[in-house]
Amino acid sequence: MAARPQVLARGHAMTTHAQDNANGMRAADARTVAQILAAHAVHTPLSAIPPLALEHAKMSLASTIASASMGYRIESAAILRGLEIDDGGAPQATLWFYGARLPVSRAARVNAVASDAAASDDSDLRSIAHIGTIVSTTALALAEWLNRPGREVLAAMVLGYEVAGRIDESLTPGRMQRGFHGSVSTVFGAAVAAGRLLRLDEAAMTHAIALAATSIGGMALAADTSCSREYHAGLAAMAGIQAAQAARAGFQGDPAILEAPRGFLQAMGGQAVEDIVRDLGASWDIVTDMAIKLMPGAHPFHAVAEAAATAAREHDIDPSRIACIVVSAGVQHTSFGGAPHPRNLVEAAHSVAYFVAASVVDRGFGWDNLTPDKMRDPRIAALQDKVRYASEPPPLPDRFPHRHGGSVAIHMDDGAIHRATCRAPRGAGSRGIAWADIEAKYRQLAPRAGLEDAQVAHTLSLIRGLDHLDDVARLAAGLMLR
Repeated sequence: MAARPQVLARGHAMTTHAQDNANGMRAADARTVAQILAAHAVHTPLSAIPPLALEHAKMSLASTIASASMGYRIESAAILRGLEIDDGGAPQATLWFYGARLPVSRAARVNAVASDAAASDDSDLRSIAHIGTIVSTTALALAEWLNRPGREVLAAMVLGYEVAGRIDESLTPGRMQRGFHGSVSTVFGAAVAAGRLLRLDEAAMTHAIALAATSIGGMALAADTSCSREYHAGLAAMAGIQAAQAARAGFQGDPAILEAPRGFLQAMGGQAVEDIVRDLGASWDIVTDMAIKLMPGAHPFHAVAEAAATAAREHDIDPSRIACIVVSAGVQHTSFGGAPHPRNLVEAAHSVAYFVAASVVDRGFGWDNLTPDKMRDPRIAALQDKVRYASEPPPLPDRFPHRHGGSVAIHMDDGAIHRATCRAPRGAGSRGIAWADIEAKYRQLAPRAGLEDAQVAHTLSLIRGLDHLDDVARLAAGLMLR
């Protein structure tokens, strides 16, 4: 009789590859966290990565490019692009849409800034870190430079996401309470994805991770109130690649810097540190916790926006007859809620009152809801002042407020109350991500950078078949404006 699969603390059955990893860890307890993660990143074969994880990597890449199309002409993205073009350097990787080629770390920086600027990329359900943007921009730039096939890009993305996701899970919510942005963990995604494509050995990958740990320190407040959000993304991509390149050249960091006293995890308020290296290979964070944004703005508000739109549609609600809207959501357990009446993209992207009001008025929240015209809509403006939080939100089952959805109760002037709940928004891994949604996002956003319809269809086809693409430079070339 076959043995039953072991049930893990993280809630997944252990695969044969994961069992080998776990046995190796138990036999080598003296290894540091960075060394264990490096071994996993270096020695995990493509065959050990499940097909769904590879599909999610493709989806992440498509979403990142679509979001970069949306952000390409935003001023912050244009400024960084201009600075890097002025600096110049070796023509190694392509600036999406613009077509110029720059050193690989600089090209990844520019592309990451464009993707993050539009607040339309990906989000991790635990901590709202935008890991997919970083591993996507990093992996495609490295693969173009090194002439790596698409299947290696996907493996690098999955493994980079895994390391960054596990580290950031430990940091949540400590780093946010200390004021640090998710870029302090997404940098590990860049370092590992780049290291995998550079084919670093275990020792060099360890040093790449160690160097990444001391490379960036973005402030969460700045990301919520200014264009620093995308600046952080660019730094994470660039610093992670440079950490891997330095390690490849022989530069060494402190292999124990993650768990050491006064080290990275302690400084960032890390919790459950042992979970970072537990059951590697048993599940994949890019499957369980990645979420693709199917509307713009801060991901913690997407569930309540979807709930508000659902209630408005199902009950054909007249916004002028609403007395108040009461929101009950996990985000209430944080200081992340913004203020009504936003005046620009940054403020609108972080305003739960605006999300809810716009979703009721428009029966949904779409790609144009962060525009000045929408922010000036008098119907939305009037409704924002009627949005409030529930006085006693339900307790959270864990320490990850952003993993949980939300409910709305719309109180009408005649006393009727219309309710709706969304446990996880569309595009969330926990709910299942549909290619139809990703393709719709890509086809709608990619032309905004200037891609022609034929280019949109061609590049989308290349992404869908990336595991069969031997030369990813074809994809980069397809993203150049004609």
